[in-house]
Amino acid sequence: MSELTKERVTAMLSRFNRDDQVMILINADPDAIASAVAVKRLLWRRVNHVVIASINVIKRPDNLAMVRYLKADIKPCSHALMQGATRFVLVDSQPHHSEVFEKITFDVVIDHHPDGGRRDGFTDIRPEYGATATMMTEYLRGAHIKPSVRLATGLLYGIKTDTNNFQRKTQVEDVRAFQYLHRLCNVHMLQKVEQAELKPSFLKYFQRALKIRQIRRSRIYAHVGTVPTPDVLVLIADFFMKVDAVSWSIVSGIYGKKLVVIFRNDGVRKNAGRLAEKSFGGFGSAGGHKDMARAEMVVAECGIDAVSQDDVKMQRWIIGQIEKRG
Repeated sequence: MSELTKERVTAMLSRFNRDDQVMILINADPDAIASAVAVKRLLWRRVNHVVIASINVIKRPDNLAMVRYLKADIKPCSHALMQGATRFVLVDSQPHHSEVFEKITFDVVIDHHPDGGRRDGFTDIRPEYGATATMMTEYLRGAHIKPSVRLATGLLYGIKTDTNNFQRKTQVEDVRAFQYLHRLCNVHMLQKVEQAELKPSFLKYFQRALKIRQIRRSRIYAHVGTVPTPDVLVLIADFFMKVDAVSWSIVSGIYGKKLVVIFRNDGVRKNAGRLAEKSFGGFGSAGGHKDMARAEMVVAECGIDAVSQDDVKMQRWIIGQIEKRG
């Protein structure tokens, strides 16, 4: 490992004391889950207690399978849980990604998304990397910690999902981490997690998306109404990208009081993050990578309460917002 990696490990670990009660916060997905478990392993026997908390409800089958196989004890984020913490760590996200995160002063932030500019304590942002799991693999190696079979499998899956099996732009470091982890992982466990994608209850949302879909200028749009989890929208958006002659997939739905819009594209001379921000940044949080992005906004604050009750009108409003700006 390079001297820079060793310096990063030392600087990160210096933020903690033996008596610390540490909370690792995530917006749970495979990369975030694996990265959080890696941080917990780094802090083992260095602090008093570590808890991993997620701001989103984990409902996707692959995420649930990953939590189960990693034996990751992930708690729902709550005010009561936060009150007991003396140190806060954020992985695979940055403070501006969530209203919950924005209110917290973090001791450590490690992420691979575009840099939001905020600096609290130790901050390591590397948007050129394909996955935060790659960064955490480097931290483990820099600390001379060999990950367990379960952790190696989780980190490997995190890299696979966030690089889309290396079809997205990645670094040689992502490949090196993958090669290292592959020697340590359980391939059968990995396959079990990868194959756990769909619940039978999700199928009706695919049916709704297929019925309402519109294709305009190689973009496929679908607003599926109220959903039990935004993860359904991600699965549908990824599915639509498999349609021939479609270069954009934009799938939306209502979750709780929020409108969630998922963007996917083929990555050729396009920028999903920029389009999401231009289209919906004025209403709520929006952004992401060149080929994948997300926007979330409170429906009542968008002036579209009446429209939101009609899926066809809602889809028309979303298409209008996007086509005005790109």
